Amino acid sequence: MIGFEAVSKRYRGGRLALDDVTLSLPTGGSLGLVGESGSGKTTCVRLALGLVRPTSGRLTFNGAGYPGTRHGLRVLRKQIGFVLQDPYDSLDPRMTIGDIVSEPLRIHGLPGGRGAQGKAMVAEQLAAVGLAGADLRSYPSHYSGGGRQRIAIARALISTPSVLICDEPTSSLDVSVQSQIVNLLLDAGRERDLSMLFVTHDLDLIGRVVDAVAVMYGGRVVETGPAELIRRSPRHPYTKALHDAVPADHPRHRKLAGRTVAVGAGPVVGVAGNVDAGTVCAGTVDAGTALVPATGGADQFGAEPSSPAWIGADHRDSCVFAGRCPRAEARCRQERPAMTEEGGRSFACFYPL
Repeated sequence: MIGFEAVSKRYRGGRLALDDVTLSLPTGGSLGLVGESGSGKTTCVRLALGLVRPTSGRLTFNGAGYPGTRHGLRVLRKQIGFVLQDPYDSLDPRMTIGDIVSEPLRIHGLPGGRGAQGKAMVAEQLAAVGLAGADLRSYPSHYSGGGRQRIAIARALISTPSVLICDEPTSSLDVSVQSQIVNLLLDAGRERDLSMLFVTHDLDLIGRVVDAVAVMYGGRVVETGPAELIRRSPRHPYTKALHDAVPADHPRHRKLAGRTVAVGAGPVVGVAGNVDAGTVCAGTVDAGTALVPATGGADQFGAEPSSPAWIGADHRDSCVFAGRCPRAEARCRQERPAMTEEGGRSFACFYPL
Protein backbone atom coordinates (compact mmCIF):
# COMPACT_ATOMS: atom_id res chain seq x y z
CA MET A 1 0.00 0.00 0.00
CA ILE A 2 2.58 2.59 1.16
CA GLY A 3 6.23 1.92 0.39
CA PHE A 4 9.49 3.67 1.27
CA GLU A 5 12.30 2.73 -1.12
CA ALA A 6 15.71 3.90 0.16
CA VAL A 7 14.18 7.19 1.27
CA SER A 8 16.32 9.93 2.80
CA LYS A 9 15.18 13.33 3.99
CA ARG A 10 17.47 16.26 4.70
CA TYR A 11 15.99 19.46 6.12
CA ARG A 12 17.35 22.98 5.79
CA GLY A 13 20.55 23.46 7.67
CA GLY A 14 21.81 20.05 6.64
CA ARG A 15 20.04 17.99 9.30
CA LEU A 16 19.61 14.44 8.05
CA ALA A 17 16.28 13.29 9.48
CA LEU A 18 15.97 10.03 7.51
CA ASP A 19 18.84 8.02 6.12
CA ASP A 20 18.12 5.34 3.48
CA VAL A 21 14.84 4.08 4.99
CA THR A 22 13.07 1.15 3.35
CA LEU A 23 9.63 0.22 4.71
CA SER A 24 6.45 -1.39 3.44
CA LEU A 25 2.88 -1.08 4.72
CA PRO A 26 0.97 -3.90 3.00
CA THR A 27 -2.66 -3.71 1.91
CA GLY A 28 -4.87 -4.68 4.82
CA GLY A 29 -1.86 -5.06 7.12
CA SER A 30 -0.49 -3.05 10.01
CA LEU A 31 2.98 -1.68 10.62
CA GLY A 32 4.32 -0.10 13.80
CA LEU A 33 7.08 2.51 13.88
CA VAL A 34 8.89 2.51 17.22
CA GLY A 35 11.63 4.78 18.49
CA GLU A 36 12.41 7.62 20.84
CA SER A 37 11.84 11.28 20.06
CA GLY A 38 14.05 12.38 17.18
CA SER A 39 14.37 8.92 15.65
CA GLY A 40 12.60 9.88 12.42
CA LYS A 41 9.07 8.55 13.04
CA THR A 42 7.32 11.88 12.50
CA THR A 43 9.29 12.55 9.33
CA CYS A 44 8.09 9.19 8.00
CA VAL A 45 4.51 10.24 8.77
CA ARG A 46 4.94 13.61 7.04
CA LEU A 47 6.34 11.88 3.98
CA ALA A 48 3.52 9.31 3.94
CA LEU A 49 0.97 12.13 4.08
CA GLY A 50 2.70 13.96 1.24
CA LEU A 51 3.41 17.00 3.44
CA VAL A 52 7.12 16.93 2.56
CA ARG A 53 9.05 15.34 -0.26
CA PRO A 54 12.03 13.01 0.10
CA THR A 55 15.49 14.31 -0.65
CA SER A 56 16.29 10.99 -2.30
CA GLY A 57 14.61 7.63 -2.74
CA ARG A 58 11.04 6.87 -3.79
CA LEU A 59 7.64 6.85 -2.09
CA THR A 60 4.91 4.61 -3.52
CA PHE A 61 1.17 4.19 -3.00
CA ASN A 62 -0.34 1.01 -4.40
CA GLY A 63 2.84 0.50 -6.40
CA ALA A 64 2.78 3.91 -8.11
CA GLY A 65 5.01 6.80 -7.18
CA TYR A 66 3.60 9.69 -5.16
CA PRO A 67 2.16 12.40 -7.41
CA GLY A 68 4.19 15.53 -7.92
CA THR A 69 1.28 17.97 -8.19
CA ARG A 70 -0.91 19.53 -5.51
CA HIS A 71 -4.05 18.15 -7.16
CA GLY A 72 -2.58 14.67 -7.31
CA LEU A 73 -1.64 14.79 -3.63
CA ARG A 74 -5.16 15.92 -2.71
CA VAL A 75 -6.62 12.93 -4.53
CA LEU A 76 -4.18 10.63 -2.70
CA ARG A 77 -5.01 12.13 0.68
CA LYS A 78 -8.66 11.12 0.29
CA GLN A 79 -7.43 7.59 0.88
CA ILE A 80 -5.43 8.39 4.03
CA GLY A 81 -6.92 9.05 7.46
CA PHE A 82 -4.77 10.63 10.15
CA VAL A 83 -5.13 10.60 13.95
CA LEU A 84 -2.85 13.02 15.78
CA GLN A 85 -1.24 12.58 19.18
CA ASP A 86 -2.96 15.27 21.24
CA PRO A 87 -6.75 15.62 20.86
CA TYR A 88 -6.61 18.89 22.81
CA ASP A 89 -4.55 20.50 20.04
CA SER A 90 -5.83 18.61 16.99
CA LEU A 91 -9.47 19.74 17.36
CA ASP A 92 -10.39 23.39 16.71
CA PRO A 93 -12.13 24.61 19.90
CA ARG A 94 -14.20 27.09 17.86
CA MET A 95 -15.79 24.40 15.67
CA THR A 96 -18.69 22.18 16.65
CA ILE A 97 -18.07 18.45 16.59
CA GLY A 98 -20.47 18.18 13.65
CA ASP A 99 -18.31 20.55 11.61
CA ILE A 100 -15.09 18.88 12.79
CA VAL A 101 -16.12 15.38 11.75
CA SER A 102 -17.61 16.46 8.42
CA GLU A 103 -14.61 18.63 7.50
CA PRO A 104 -12.87 15.96 5.34
CA LEU A 105 -16.05 15.58 3.29
CA ARG A 106 -16.07 19.30 2.51
CA ILE A 107 -12.34 19.48 1.82
CA HIS A 108 -12.41 16.59 -0.66
CA GLY A 109 -15.78 17.48 -2.18
CA LEU A 110 -17.40 14.23 -1.07
CA PRO A 111 -21.17 13.75 -0.66
CA GLY A 112 -22.48 14.68 2.77
CA GLY A 113 -20.33 17.71 3.39
CA ARG A 114 -23.38 19.77 4.32
CA GLY A 115 -27.08 19.44 4.95
CA ALA A 116 -29.21 16.66 6.38
CA GLN A 117 -27.20 13.94 4.65
CA GLY A 118 -24.02 15.22 6.22
CA LYS A 119 -25.55 15.31 9.70
CA ALA A 120 -26.73 11.74 9.31
CA MET A 121 -23.28 10.60 8.19
CA VAL A 122 -21.61 12.40 11.10
CA ALA A 123 -24.05 10.95 13.63
CA GLU A 124 -23.48 7.46 12.23
CA GLN A 125 -19.71 7.87 12.37
CA LEU A 126 -19.78 9.19 15.93
CA ALA A 127 -21.93 6.23 16.96
CA ALA A 128 -19.37 3.90 15.41
CA VAL A 129 -16.66 5.30 17.68
CA GLY A 130 -18.77 5.09 20.83
CA LEU A 131 -20.40 8.54 20.87
CA ALA A 132 -23.95 7.61 19.93
CA GLY A 133 -26.41 10.43 20.53
CA ALA A 134 -23.73 13.11 20.76
CA ASP A 135 -24.98 16.65 20.16
CA LEU A 136 -23.51 17.74 16.84
CA ARG A 137 -23.73 21.38 17.97
CA SER A 138 -21.53 20.81 21.01
CA TYR A 139 -17.87 21.80 21.19
CA PRO A 140 -14.75 19.75 21.98
CA SER A 141 -14.48 21.43 25.40
CA HIS A 142 -17.52 19.41 26.50
CA TYR A 143 -15.55 16.16 26.17
CA SER A 144 -12.73 14.46 28.03
CA GLY A 145 -9.45 13.50 26.37
CA GLY A 146 -10.80 10.08 25.43
CA GLY A 147 -13.97 11.61 24.00
CA ARG A 148 -11.97 14.10 21.96
CA GLN A 149 -9.79 11.34 20.56
CA ARG A 150 -12.94 9.44 19.54
CA ILE A 151 -14.06 12.56 17.68
CA ALA A 152 -10.65 12.74 15.96
CA ILE A 153 -10.94 9.08 14.95
CA ALA A 154 -14.44 9.68 13.57
CA ARG A 155 -13.06 12.58 11.50
CA ALA A 156 -10.25 10.37 10.15
CA LEU A 157 -12.64 7.57 9.15
CA ILE A 158 -15.60 9.47 7.69
CA SER A 159 -14.04 9.77 4.22
CA THR A 160 -13.67 5.94 4.13
CA PRO A 161 -9.87 5.91 3.70
CA SER A 162 -7.90 2.80 2.82
CA VAL A 163 -4.99 3.77 5.09
CA LEU A 164 -5.11 5.00 8.69
CA ILE A 165 -2.03 6.67 10.18
CA CYS A 166 -1.98 7.01 13.97
CA ASP A 167 0.77 9.18 15.44
CA GLU A 168 1.02 8.16 19.13
CA PRO A 169 -2.79 8.35 19.53
CA THR A 170 -2.79 7.25 23.19
CA SER A 171 0.27 8.94 24.69
CA SER A 172 -1.64 11.97 26.01
CA LEU A 173 -4.52 9.94 27.48
CA ASP A 174 -5.10 8.41 30.89
CA VAL A 175 -4.04 4.80 31.22
CA SER A 176 -7.65 3.77 31.83
CA VAL A 177 -8.66 5.25 28.47
CA GLN A 178 -5.70 4.11 26.37
CA SER A 179 -6.87 0.51 26.01
CA GLN A 180 -10.32 1.69 24.89
CA ILE A 181 -8.86 3.84 22.14
CA VAL A 182 -6.49 1.08 21.02
CA ASN A 183 -9.34 -1.42 20.85
CA LEU A 184 -11.43 1.09 18.91
CA LEU A 185 -8.65 1.55 16.35
CA LEU A 186 -8.14 -2.19 16.02
CA ASP A 187 -11.86 -2.82 15.53
CA ALA A 188 -12.02 -0.09 12.89
CA GLY A 189 -9.05 -1.61 11.07
CA ARG A 190 -10.62 -5.07 10.98
CA GLU A 191 -14.12 -3.94 10.05
CA ARG A 192 -12.97 -1.62 7.27
CA ASP A 193 -9.97 -3.68 6.09
CA LEU A 194 -7.67 -0.71 6.66
CA SER A 195 -3.93 -0.63 6.27
CA MET A 196 -2.70 0.88 9.53
CA LEU A 197 0.54 2.71 10.30
CA PHE A 198 0.86 3.02 14.09
CA VAL A 199 3.58 5.29 15.49
CA THR A 200 4.71 5.16 19.10
CA HIS A 201 7.73 4.95 21.41
CA ASP A 202 6.19 2.08 23.41
CA LEU A 203 7.49 -1.24 22.09
CA ASP A 204 5.38 -3.19 24.58
CA LEU A 205 2.15 -1.56 23.34
CA ILE A 206 2.88 -1.77 19.65
CA GLY A 207 3.93 -5.40 19.89
CA ARG A 208 0.34 -6.20 20.79
CA VAL A 209 -1.54 -4.18 18.18
CA VAL A 210 0.28 -4.53 14.83
CA ASP A 211 1.48 -7.32 12.56
CA ALA A 212 5.00 -6.01 11.95
CA VAL A 213 7.35 -3.54 13.64
CA ALA A 214 10.12 -1.29 12.36
CA VAL A 215 12.42 0.03 15.09
CA MET A 216 14.02 3.40 14.26
CA TYR A 217 16.99 5.19 15.74
CA GLY A 218 18.88 8.21 14.44
CA GLY A 219 16.88 8.35 11.21
CA ARG A 220 17.54 4.71 10.29
CA VAL A 221 15.61 1.49 10.60
CA VAL A 222 17.68 -0.76 12.87
CA GLU A 223 15.35 -3.78 13.13
CA THR A 224 12.18 -5.00 11.43
CA GLY A 225 10.08 -8.12 11.67
CA PRO A 226 6.94 -9.70 13.13
CA ALA A 227 5.74 -7.65 16.09
CA GLU A 228 5.50 -10.42 18.66
CA LEU A 229 8.87 -11.90 17.68
CA ILE A 230 10.68 -8.57 18.03
CA ARG A 231 8.87 -7.82 21.27
CA ARG A 232 9.74 -11.21 22.73
CA SER A 233 13.22 -11.74 21.29
CA PRO A 234 14.94 -8.59 19.94
CA ARG A 235 18.29 -8.89 18.17
CA HIS A 236 19.39 -5.25 18.01
CA PRO A 237 20.73 -3.72 21.28
CA TYR A 238 18.57 -0.63 20.85
CA THR A 239 15.41 -2.72 20.47
CA LYS A 240 16.36 -4.58 23.65
CA ALA A 241 16.89 -1.26 25.42
CA LEU A 242 13.42 -0.05 24.42
CA HIS A 243 11.94 -3.29 25.71
CA ASP A 244 13.81 -3.04 29.01
CA ALA A 245 12.65 0.55 29.49
CA VAL A 246 9.08 -0.70 29.96
CA PRO A 247 8.43 -1.44 33.67
CA ALA A 248 7.76 -5.07 34.55
CA ASP A 249 4.15 -6.07 35.22
CA HIS A 250 4.87 -7.09 38.82
CA PRO A 251 6.94 -5.01 41.31
CA ARG A 252 9.08 -7.99 42.35
CA HIS A 253 10.37 -8.23 38.77
CA ARG A 254 11.60 -4.63 38.76
CA LYS A 255 15.13 -3.67 39.68
CA LEU A 256 15.90 -0.68 41.87
CA ALA A 257 17.23 2.55 40.39
CA GLY A 258 20.91 3.11 41.04
CA ARG A 259 21.83 -0.54 41.15
CA THR A 260 25.20 -1.25 39.55
CA VAL A 261 25.71 -4.18 37.19
CA ALA A 262 28.91 -5.19 35.44
CA VAL A 263 28.91 -4.90 31.68
CA GLY A 264 31.92 -5.17 29.44
CA ALA A 265 34.99 -3.43 30.81
CA GLY A 266 33.39 -1.65 33.75
CA PRO A 267 30.27 -0.98 35.81
CA VAL A 268 27.26 0.92 34.59
CA VAL A 269 24.32 2.40 36.45
CA GLY A 270 20.97 0.65 36.08
CA VAL A 271 17.51 2.26 36.18
CA ALA A 272 14.01 1.24 37.13
CA GLY A 273 12.76 -1.45 34.79
CA ASN A 274 14.36 -4.62 33.57
CA VAL A 275 18.07 -3.86 33.18
CA ASP A 276 20.46 -6.58 32.15
CA ALA A 277 23.79 -6.98 30.40
CA GLY A 278 22.29 -5.72 27.15
CA THR A 279 21.45 -2.31 28.56
CA VAL A 280 23.68 0.61 29.49
CA CYS A 281 22.04 3.68 30.90
CA ALA A 282 22.25 6.36 33.55
CA GLY A 283 19.56 8.45 35.18
CA THR A 284 15.88 8.01 34.52
CA VAL A 285 14.98 6.28 31.28
CA ASP A 286 11.58 5.54 29.83
CA ALA A 287 10.40 4.27 26.49
CA GLY A 288 10.69 7.73 24.95
CA THR A 289 14.16 8.59 26.25
CA ALA A 290 17.55 7.86 24.74
CA LEU A 291 19.98 5.54 26.50
CA VAL A 292 22.96 7.37 27.95
CA PRO A 293 26.52 6.10 28.43
CA ALA A 294 27.21 5.63 32.14
CA THR A 295 30.25 7.88 31.96
CA GLY A 296 27.99 10.89 31.28
CA GLY A 297 28.85 13.93 29.18
CA ALA A 298 28.75 14.13 25.42
CA ASP A 299 28.93 10.99 23.35
CA GLN A 300 31.76 10.26 20.94
CA PHE A 301 30.18 12.37 18.23
CA GLY A 302 30.28 15.46 20.41
CA ALA A 303 26.53 15.90 21.04
CA GLU A 304 24.61 15.69 24.26
CA PRO A 305 23.58 12.08 24.93
CA SER A 306 20.09 12.94 26.20
CA SER A 307 18.79 13.33 22.65
CA PRO A 308 19.56 11.70 19.29
CA ALA A 309 19.85 15.18 17.73
CA TRP A 310 23.47 14.41 16.78
CA ILE A 311 22.15 12.62 13.71
CA GLY A 312 22.11 16.05 12.07
CA ALA A 313 25.80 15.53 11.31
CA ASP A 314 26.74 12.92 8.77
CA HIS A 315 27.87 9.62 10.22
CA ARG A 316 26.76 7.54 7.29
CA ASP A 317 29.81 5.27 7.42
CA SER A 318 29.24 4.01 10.97
CA CYS A 319 26.56 2.36 13.06
CA VAL A 320 24.06 5.01 14.13
CA PHE A 321 23.85 3.52 17.65
CA ALA A 322 27.60 3.03 18.17
CA GLY A 323 27.99 5.98 20.54
CA ARG A 324 25.57 4.47 23.05
CA CYS A 325 25.76 0.74 22.48
CA PRO A 326 27.31 -1.48 25.19
CA ARG A 327 28.34 -4.01 22.53
CA ALA A 328 30.06 -1.52 20.21
CA GLU A 329 33.53 -2.32 18.90
CA ALA A 330 35.91 -0.34 16.69
CA ARG A 331 34.25 -1.79 13.59
CA CYS A 332 30.92 -0.23 14.58
CA ARG A 333 32.48 3.25 14.45
CA GLN A 334 34.15 2.66 11.10
CA GLU A 335 31.59 0.69 9.07
CA ARG A 336 27.88 0.92 8.48
CA PRO A 337 26.12 -2.40 9.18
CA ALA A 338 23.86 -3.70 6.43
CA MET A 339 20.46 -5.17 7.17
CA THR A 340 20.86 -8.87 7.92
CA GLU A 341 17.90 -11.19 7.36
CA GLU A 342 17.50 -14.00 9.84
CA GLY A 343 14.54 -16.01 11.05
CA GLY A 344 11.87 -13.83 9.46
CA ARG A 345 13.31 -10.53 10.67
CA SER A 346 16.03 -8.07 9.66
CA PHE A 347 18.47 -6.10 11.79
CA ALA A 348 21.44 -3.78 11.25
CA CYS A 349 24.06 -4.86 13.77
CA PHE A 350 27.52 -6.43 13.63
CA TYR A 351 27.16 -7.96 17.11
CA PRO A 352 23.47 -8.82 17.57
CA LEU A 353 22.00 -10.20 20.76
